[in-house]
Amino acid sequence: MKEAVYYSGSAEFFDTHAHIYSHRYEKEGNTSVEDVLQRCRASGVTSVLIPADNEYTSKAAVDLANRLDGFSGVTLYASVGVHPHEAKDYTDDTEKFLRDCLEHSKERRIMALGEIGLDYYYDHSERSIQREVFEKQLILAYEYDIPFILHERDATGDCLDILRRFYKEGRLRSLPGVCHCCSCSLEASQELVKMGFYLGFDGPITFKNNKKTPEVALNTPWDRIVIETDSPYLTPEPNRGLLNEPCHVPFVCEKIAEIKGVTIDEAARITYDNGKKLYGVD
Repeated sequence: MKEAVYYSGSAEFFDTHAHIYSHRYEKEGNTSVEDVLQRCRASGVTSVLIPADNEYTSKAAVDLANRLDGFSGVTLYASVGVHPHEAKDYTDDTEKFLRDCLEHSKERRIMALGEIGLDYYYDHSERSIQREVFEKQLILAYEYDIPFILHERDATGDCLDILRRFYKEGRLRSLPGVCHCCSCSLEASQELVKMGFYLGFDGPITFKNNKKTPEVALNTPWDRIVIETDSPYLTPEPNRGLLNEPCHVPFVCEKIAEIKGVTIDEAARITYDNGKKLYGVD
């Protein structure tokens, strides 16, 4: 079985997107979330944001962020929201739940709304429903003055059309949120940056056959870049093929440092500060 490689330097990292409540850790990795956090700290990952997909995972993210914050020296934050895959299940009760969470966001360590957006690759929910639910949650993000985590896959045109309209109407914050696992074109990414978005880069930026994402990272201003793992998915090289964990985010940072021509320590410092600004944390 392939052995994981771990970062052993002195830099500190902020994994701004890791689903560490996933049952895959226990079922496939035979490991606990506490073990995951211990490996985080050993690899220099001292902050993690836990994103949500639906009401169930929103509760799981908030529970973990509050119950295990500070465990092994790792600061935890959460988001709540409904992923486009789950848009078909969005009801008035779902919105009531989200509103309740956002009313008490800071005391519950909720720093963002998301993942929200459009996914036309899988089409687990009808596209018209995805768009409707996306807009409903954009309204919530603006109303409660909280950044959102944008999920977009094979839906760049419709996604940008909606965001442009909200932007022109003044219904996006000056810092709207982050384009998670950015995989759009250079032109689309630059438009998002102009709207105030951060771009999140994950394991695929380390893949040898990926030419587009490194180009996007190269042309993205440093003050708009954050790093993510999307754990347990999208494991970066040199651990590709293994279950992903936040402890692997240094390899994403290392690749961005290489693309930008700086040291990993400098890239880690910048992306850590960006993560804090994005989510409004000290």
